[in-house]
Amino acid sequence: MAGTRRRRSWAGWQFVAPFVAVFAFVFLAPIGYSIHLSLYRTRLIGGTSFAGLDNYRQALGDPNFWSALGRVSLFLAVQVPIMLFLALLVALAIDSGRLHGKAFFRVAIFLPYAVPAVVATLMWGFMYGSRFGLIGGLNDALGLSLPDPLSPGLILASIGNIVTWEFVGYNMLIFYSALRVVPASLYESAEIDGAGQFRIVTAIKLPALRGALVIATIFSIIGSFQLFNEPSILQKLAPNAITTHFTPNLYAYALSFSGQQYNYAAAVAIVMGVITMVIAYAVQLRGTKER
Repeated sequence: MAGTRRRRSWAGWQFVAPFVAVFAFVFLAPIGYSIHLSLYRTRLIGGTSFAGLDNYRQALGDPNFWSALGRVSLFLAVQVPIMLFLALLVALAIDSGRLHGKAFFRVAIFLPYAVPAVVATLMWGFMYGSRFGLIGGLNDALGLSLPDPLSPGLILASIGNIVTWEFVGYNMLIFYSALRVVPASLYESAEIDGAGQFRIVTAIKLPALRGALVIATIFSIIGSFQLFNEPSILQKLAPNAITTHFTPNLYAYALSFSGQQYNYAAAVAIVMGVITMVIAYAVQLRGTKER
């Protein structure tokens, strides 16, 4: 009997072994190596020495890090609600059954997500240009003086517009998939009871979307704190607006590859990862309790 249980246990491990190996290699090993790097400090004179938590203390007292964190927090607080609200409206419109050509709209709205972030940012960056592209063309053709989207005061909103354009379709698909599994009997019962469309949305559809909304919010929080591609590419077009510490990830990248401060960059990345994990977990916990 014990031998049979042992064979069953080994059979289970054999099934999960490929996943465990890949997970350890591409996820656990890089995190472990980053933590290892963050505990050391390399100097021109003296070489590499054990620094303990000094890099973390420096990160927590670094005004550039907190400035970058505040910027992505503002981005999260403004851009994510707007993006999720638009995705929710589109999902409800497509699911309503009153929208003609909903298959076309579903694909058309999802299509920007299929565009690589680099290509999307280059495309929008060209349109944002006040000396060339759409903004510059409108100014020249119509004699206007439109605000420069790549100016320091508008650059964060311009990046938010790019990210919203990219990910509305992705979140719409999450919401639409959740709506498709709602039993048709609930809609039939509501119609028999005389409920209108607004009542159906508030009493049936929105409660059914609560779990999907939590997932989309968590993904959006993680994506906001990981903001890197868009400001990194636009930095060449707006060097005065996007600094090397515009976002935490951009700051860690600049420290590592431009400043050769690999150990400190690893500490910054670890601190940012912990902050992201804590906030994402808090949102998940709150969403689970509400359900």
